[in-house]
Parts: sequence; C-alpha cells; structure tokens
Amino acid sequence: MGLIKAAVGAIGSTLHDQWKEAIRCEDLGNDILMKKVTTPNGVISNGSTVIVGPGQCAIIYDNGRIVDASAEEGVYTFDTSGTPSLFAGQFGETFKEMWQRFTFNGATAKQQAVFYFNIKEITDNGFGTSTPVPYKDWGHPLMNARTNSYIGMSVKIKCYGKYTFKICDPFTFMSTFAGTADEYRKETLINQIRTEVVSSFINVLNALCTDKYKVEALEIPSKTLEIKKLMDENDFDKDIRNRGIALVTFNVEGVSLDDESNKKIDEYELGGDAYQQQGSLVGAYSEAMPEAAKNPNGSLNGFMGVGVMNMAGGGVFTGAQNNAFSAKPMEPQNVNPAQPTKEESTKWMCPNCQKEVDGKFCTECGAKKPEKKFCSNCGKELKPGNKFCPECGKAVE
Repeated sequence: MGLIKAAVGAIGSTLHDQWKEAIRCEDLGNDILMKKVTTPNGVISNGSTVIVGPGQCAIIYDNGRIVDASAEEGVYTFDTSGTPSLFAGQFGETFKEMWQRFTFNGATAKQQAVFYFNIKEITDNGFGTSTPVPYKDWGHPLMNARTNSYIGMSVKIKCYGKYTFKICDPFTFMSTFAGTADEYRKETLINQIRTEVVSSFINVLNALCTDKYKVEALEIPSKTLEIKKLMDENDFDKDIRNRGIALVTFNVEGVSLDDESNKKIDEYELGGDAYQQQGSLVGAYSEAMPEAAKNPNGSLNGFMGVGVMNMAGGGVFTGAQNNAFSAKPMEPQNVNPAQPTKEESTKWMCPNCQKEVDGKFCTECGAKKPEKKFCSNCGKELKPGNKFCPECGKAVE
C-alpha cells in the first residue's frame, strides 16, 4: 500500500551488505503492547520488505532515532535512497511532529530495528474501588431545613467493573513506558493504569451526585454514556493520555453500600415521610433555640414555639431535651409588658407541610419561617446577588 522511505543518509554506511529480508510481526494478541523485530546482525538492508499487519503500527528505528513509521497495514519496501514517507496511517501528524526530536535521553543504540505496536483495543481490564467512596444518594433524598431544599443522603459505596484502552500515541508510549525493550506486555503497566482509572472514576462519581445530575447510587451502572462523557469533557483521564494511552470504554458492573449506609437506607424506607419530617424538625429546632434565647420577652415565650414543634412532630425531642424545656424560666429583665414584640403579619407558605401561616413558626408542623438563603452543597449563608457560593464555588440556583 506504499513505501517506507528512510531519510537520506539516516542509515549511513552500515547497509553495505545490501542483502534483503522480510521483517514481520505475528499478531500481538491482547497482552503484548510492543515488540521489537530486527535481523540477526541488527542491520535492515536497503530494499528489505517490512510487513505491517492489521491493528499494528511499525516504527523504523535506526541508531537512536526514528526514521519512518506506518500504521497502515500492507507490504512496504525499506528504501534508503529517498526521503521518509512521513508517515502513513492514523498517526501521521504525530509521526511528523516527533520524527526529528525523538531520542532516548540522548542515548545512541548501535542497531536498526522495527518496533511493532499493538494499536487494537485492549480488552478485559478490571477495576474496583478498594475502599468505600462517599456519595450523595438521590434515591433517598432528605430535606435540608436550613435551605428548604432536598439533598442526597450521605452514603458510602464501592464499585467494580471493566474498561478497555488502546495506544493512542506510540511515540509517547515508547518514551514513557516501553523504551527500546525487546517486548513490552500489558501486565507490566496494568496496575499503574488501574490506579489512575479508579482516580478518574472517583472524579466522575463526585460529579454524578451533584444537583446537576442527581444520579441514584444503585443506578450508576446504567450511566455508561454519562460516565465516559464526563471523563472526556472534564479531562479526568489526562494522566492516562499523557502516557500515550486512551480509555475507549468504561463500564460499571456493580455497586454496593457499606453496612452503615444500608442501615441508614433501611431506617429511611421504614420511616417514610416521618423520617424526612423528623430531619426537618431537628433542623428547625437547632435554629429555634438561639432565637428563643434572644427573645426580649423572656425565655418562656421563646421556648413555647419549640414546644409546639415538639408536639407537632409527635414528641421528637424527649428525655433530657424535654427536661430542659420544663425547667422554670428566669424572670425577664427590663421588659415593658406594654411593649410586646411585634410579630410579622405577612403570610407565608410553609415549605415542609405547605400550610399558609403567620408568624415565625408554622403552627402545623413547627418549621421555622425561611429567612436566609444557604448553599445547598456546603450550607454557607448566601448574600443577595451571589451567583456562586463564596465557600465552595457551587453555582447558586
């Protein structure tokens, strides 16, 4: 399908033998990534035949430099009388860029050889998260009482699956991994690649559980396209590409939760709406306590609102908490009974039970009237006009 033509003078006087041979490489399978083929005396004669098979890339190496290459299957003639073909096949532009500046740290090898690279898709590579990874599970959302919005339940998951890869830049792969070894096999680098694949996948998980995607934990295996798209668009696999390798497919085969997460989900599903309401009441209670302490009419009036919340929630706060409420309040200081605190009269819709009420607390469920806006990711208070959270950088919805 063409000729491989080495650069003028690149071979030098070492080809005075002028005998011909056929250089070829058998199929490299799924395990051999690079293999060196040369002649018995390490000299490739002018006019020798070089055969490039399907799924192979052949690079002509001469005394420490690359003189030509082809990733196009066919039969070629090694010709020292012209200029290099520069270079056949899918890596043409890369070949041109690397031709004159390719060296192995300045070392000169006294040989000529053809390095065959396996450019097929390398399959059957497994991965798994060795430890549970934090994840926000949108299959079990919870109400954030401070922001009056839903958030995913915090769980920990482990994932496993398989991926495929291929050599996308033979020169970079040769420089960073294979060198001029006689043979370079997948098993030599697979542990390193697997570590970087898991690292890239964790970045994807961090994106899938955000408000933008809201992917349920157990639905992750069905999001194959989204996972690969996130990797590509965000360059999560940059470290892998920098070694001349590209991920082709990535499939999550299974997801499991740790024991603590399973227990939380069981409680959630058994409690149903009451579980979420309790979360809202606890949040409202935590905000009501400081408000009660600052009430100018005395702590009794302030804690009455908390009592209403407790009754509405079916006695969420018990034991020591209720004992604290039953203690005799201190007498108010410097209070004029004729000047009661003016309550807001504007009606508002309770985000918890959807009841229209007056005042600072819902008379139906005890939820506190929302007054401030907080980041749904980190809980940081947002100021009017904020487009991004000043704490974590999340976009304000």
